[in-house]
Amino acid sequence: MVGKFWNGFLVKQILTSIALIFMVVICIDDAFAQSETSKSLPVELEPYAAHAFPLEGWGNAVVDPQVPTLHGAPHLLGQWFGARRWLNRHGLYLNFAINEEFMGNVRGGRTRSDVLAGQVAGELDIDWQRLAHVSGLWTHMLVINGHGRNFGYNLGDSVTNPEQIYGGRGNVVAHLVAMYAEKTFLHKRIVVSAGDIPTGSFFAYDYVACSFMNVSVCSNFAPGKYVPGGRDWPSGNLGGVLRIFPAKKVYIMGGIFMVSPHAFNGGISGWALAQSGMGKVTSQVEVGWMPWFGKHSLRGNYKLGAWYDNSRYPNLYSDIHGNSFQLTGQPRRYEAGMSTAWFMFDQMLVRNGPGVAEGLVAVGGAGYSQGNIVAMRDHEWIGLVESGSPWHRRQDQIGAMFQHMDMSSTLSLQQESSRALGLPYLSNQWGPVWGVQHWENVYEAFYSTHVLRNSTTMQFDFQYLQHPGATTTFHDAAVLGIQLTANL
Repeated sequence: MVGKFWNGFLVKQILTSIALIFMVVICIDDAFAQSETSKSLPVELEPYAAHAFPLEGWGNAVVDPQVPTLHGAPHLLGQWFGARRWLNRHGLYLNFAINEEFMGNVRGGRTRSDVLAGQVAGELDIDWQRLAHVSGLWTHMLVINGHGRNFGYNLGDSVTNPEQIYGGRGNVVAHLVAMYAEKTFLHKRIVVSAGDIPTGSFFAYDYVACSFMNVSVCSNFAPGKYVPGGRDWPSGNLGGVLRIFPAKKVYIMGGIFMVSPHAFNGGISGWALAQSGMGKVTSQVEVGWMPWFGKHSLRGNYKLGAWYDNSRYPNLYSDIHGNSFQLTGQPRRYEAGMSTAWFMFDQMLVRNGPGVAEGLVAVGGAGYSQGNIVAMRDHEWIGLVESGSPWHRRQDQIGAMFQHMDMSSTLSLQQESSRALGLPYLSNQWGPVWGVQHWENVYEAFYSTHVLRNSTTMQFDFQYLQHPGATTTFHDAAVLGIQLTANL
């Protein structure tokens, strides 16, 4: 009954939000202030407004996990002997980035091990106004090549992976992550995006959280990004997004995406866009507020959103009569629809310099998914990130974060049934299971420094995982890692 009430309530909220979107379109006035140009852009490249990306005017903010935005960020190879300036003048923004991560546990976990994983990413954004005088049209394409193993498996923790780079990229030369077009209307008051889009590059996105290596909050949160209706990086979903800016500091987004019933969107390579069985959709809505506070312009970013997937999914525990399907052998009960909701924020508390993100920034949020069909029910996190101005290294960062993850009580019933019947635990959306799952805490601290013309980031990371895998099967784990990211 509670699940049906929640689903009905969520559908009503989505419909209400969509109605609000159309009301905003009708009522929008001419006093709209256009989005500011990125403060870190080289002078010769202005005017360039990053209106095509989820967060505008953030300069060196990442566009997707591990791929720095090509606009305004330093490059290891400079201007490519003048080629970059020529490309940019013609509206072609091409970038390559390399990421390598080495991580190992110094105590606890399933095994004592270490893992090297990484990727090379290539991104091409085209401003068709510059290239062919088509006003307000952009196209985006992002491909990656990855290598390495999943450290979480060695650690015995499929619930939260300490790495950012692992799995899902396929054993292919170029795995497709995103390929979509965007068009602006009414002087950028409305932006329409359509194509193969990682949903988390728009919805439930927080670039500050990607300062941390633990992937559970980068670039959007678990559990939402690990279920078919909200899969994120490195997977895209066919669909579209409508963004409306009724005021300079407010946006409203609505999106509809196809839901893939397969383990990988677009197949293992990402290029199989016309997959079979994609007859269901997920509808996503998000409202955001991006205020500036006080004389020091303390930037904030607050968002509230939800999505509903109209597919049918098996109940984690019940058969068609409400009993354990493992015990009775009866067919599993299927639930109509899956819902997810979130609240996220980041807020600068103290400003240290002129940059849009230079200062002490608080970041946090909470996410929920429907527990009778999703293994992780809710996830909460809170952290602080400090830029390097106090120690005279503006690009450096230091941060600390706490995460708490609750597993579904329905999942626990399934696993208790497995244990009572002497059956192996069933894998779920998070992978292998080594015991009855309840909750897990993650404590993380990092220091990130810029080297080589500020084009390369070297990050040192420490994580303490309490109840790895959300079980008490293994001892708490202490993990050390180092991450190297170079923007070519």
